[in-house]
Amino acid sequence: MSSHSQDHYFVPDSSAYPFVSSIALFFIAMGAASMLNGYAFGPKMMTVGLIGIASLMFIWFRKVIIESPAYNMDVDKSFRMGMTWFIFSEVMFFAAFFGALYYLRHLAIPWLAETELLWPGFEASWPSTGPQGAALLTDGSAPSADAISEGTQYAIIDPWHLPLLNTVLLLASSVTLTIAHHAIRENKRGSLIFWLAATVALGAVFLFFQAEEYIEAYQHLGLTMGTGVYGSTFFLLTGFHGFHVCLGAFILLVVLIRCIKGHFTAERHFAFEAGAWYWHFVDTVWVGLFIFVYIL
Repeated sequence: MSSHSQDHYFVPDSSAYPFVSSIALFFIAMGAASMLNGYAFGPKMMTVGLIGIASLMFIWFRKVIIESPAYNMDVDKSFRMGMTWFIFSEVMFFAAFFGALYYLRHLAIPWLAETELLWPGFEASWPSTGPQGAALLTDGSAPSADAISEGTQYAIIDPWHLPLLNTVLLLASSVTLTIAHHAIRENKRGSLIFWLAATVALGAVFLFFQAEEYIEAYQHLGLTMGTGVYGSTFFLLTGFHGFHVCLGAFILLVVLIRCIKGHFTAERHFAFEAGAWYWHFVDTVWVGLFIFVYIL
């Protein structure tokens, strides 16, 4: 938000950005679904969608920044209300996924184990790929290349290596972001830029290690999205969280650029606050993932 304000309530011009963004999101969703089902055009379609949504976000952010001098406190309140409801919708989004995980672990798997006539010998446990799924290696060893290619064996990711490191990184990023928040309130521009840049860097490192974890899972552990219900829920939860980290890091990067350009004051900086709210939410979700997906 700019330091300027107006007496009138600003009404923006009609915009095609929401419609165009929905098309880009459609390309991302269809590309991802096609890629998972083995269609050659899937990665290209998804890439086009990702480039489109990233480009549109920069253009849309720029327009909002240009309009910001016309905003008054009523517009500021509407932004706060909108961001609050947006984060609430994200809470419900992840609550549904955690609910699916609970249903599988505590209801569906035990129920299948009780139907001995249908699935003789199947025992309720977690991780599980379901009846007649790949076998879990519990001795700490990795499946052979043949077992991985045939989908007969898999191993889980050790939570005390990369996942623990990623947890430390995200918790540290919350600390650096909080320091940056105090800096902007105290009008300490140099400290603000340093700690906000550190937050973005920590988010980027998190994403790098998350990608390394996925490569390890696919190539050496036999853990893929096709590894029964455990594999699908694991990548569903961690993958969507990774997407939100990408979005949060992107938002904070834009805020960082605006901080460097001196767009904010100690009194008016809601764009920073909105990005901070979102980042802290993403960090909180990761703590839940680390506990319920990796450890328990």
